[in-house]
Amino acid sequence: MSLDDVLARIDTDLPAATDRLLELLRIPSISTDPAYKEDCDRAADWLVADLQSMGVEAEKRATPGHPMVVGHVGEGKPHLLFYGHYDVQPVDPLELWDRDPFDPAIEDTDKGRVIRGRGAADDKGQLMTIIEALRAWKEVKGDWPCRITFFLEGEEESGSPSLIPFMKENADELKADVAMICDTGLFESKTPAIVTMLRGLLGEELTITAPDKDLHSGMFGGIAMNPIRVLGKVVAALHDDTGRITVPGFYDGVPELSEELEAQWQGLAFDHASFLGDVGLSQPAGEQDRTPLEMIWSRPTCDVNGIWGGYTGDGFKTVLPSQAHAKISFRLVGTQDPFAIRENFRNMVREMMPEDCTVEFSGHGAGPASGVETGHPMFEPARQALSDEWQVPAAYIGCGGSIPIAGYFQTLLGTEPMLVGFGKDDDQIHSPNEKYDMESFHKGIRSWARILDALT
Repeated sequence: MSLDDVLARIDTDLPAATDRLLELLRIPSISTDPAYKEDCDRAADWLVADLQSMGVEAEKRATPGHPMVVGHVGEGKPHLLFYGHYDVQPVDPLELWDRDPFDPAIEDTDKGRVIRGRGAADDKGQLMTIIEALRAWKEVKGDWPCRITFFLEGEEESGSPSLIPFMKENADELKADVAMICDTGLFESKTPAIVTMLRGLLGEELTITAPDKDLHSGMFGGIAMNPIRVLGKVVAALHDDTGRITVPGFYDGVPELSEELEAQWQGLAFDHASFLGDVGLSQPAGEQDRTPLEMIWSRPTCDVNGIWGGYTGDGFKTVLPSQAHAKISFRLVGTQDPFAIRENFRNMVREMMPEDCTVEFSGHGAGPASGVETGHPMFEPARQALSDEWQVPAAYIGCGGSIPIAGYFQTLLGTEPMLVGFGKDDDQIHSPNEKYDMESFHKGIRSWARILDALT
């Protein structure tokens, strides 16, 4: 039996594959909310049963949090590991959904047919593209293409607290030649891509305190220090007029883009005006000596994600607040050290405190960036397989987001990650009315079949 036979089976079986995805989407596996713990268990059980129905030796593995699903099948080289996550984001605000988020359905839109429901794109739909490709392969060829390990997580959307201990305890079992991660997307919703750069992430929350209680602004305004005023100066000082970040030592470890990668990115003809226009903006706001793609893929960032203090309710209250707060995140690249940046940032803020003001910090995660070498022998065959399926030359791209599991595969297992996904820019992941394009689901399954054929 040839690859064409496998692809034909995928086409014929698409309605049944879609029904299976819809069944999984009906399980409200929200990992961050303890009220849905049993549903997360149920999603893990569903995946175990589905893998076992294909002949995979799969089981649910307990963790202090939600369970892992691990399965093994096949033999010989190469050894491929497939990673995905079955947990999903909360659905709030529920009133903005056009339908029950856990009553998924196929809808016709002006951009084609979509699967609507929480988790459709992130990550159940993506995860099932891999499983359905292997299902069709086994049904047509009667055997597996190589040695395969499934590693499916239930805490990705809640910080993966059980992930590192589990990977360390099961390192020998999980080591593979390549770890396939299907949690990314197409470039500009049309070009298949392999992500080779992921930014790291550092989170900081700070609280500035001045008076020991809220004060009447008529009685104390002008003589008492206002912590919001101090916080405003701190936030304003984080960038200079060219968009460059001013934290001391911040750019240590930030690499320049290689000429080869720079040329490939230029060839993508990224339309930043359209990208920004879709969200009501027009001008790139990052470092002004960098291209728009560099700003979102290969350069570090500093962003204020939340800022508050004083009275913020309806109406007006003339209060001089005791405290002011901010949440600030840094996206990191290259070999930037998140712990050194944390210390330098805190020292910078401490030095800006006037008399009568104190500052306290709370860290929220600290993970370095990760990158992969495209010279790995499996990458170019996979890129060509994607090009063949989509009839568009596949690209090596960066990703502005952070997917920590990719770095963990490298540092904990010595396994190179390959990030291939089929999401589109308007899939509304983490937002109301999340969707997954039917074309992405169908061609995603076919793409994995082509990749399996190319690598084996």
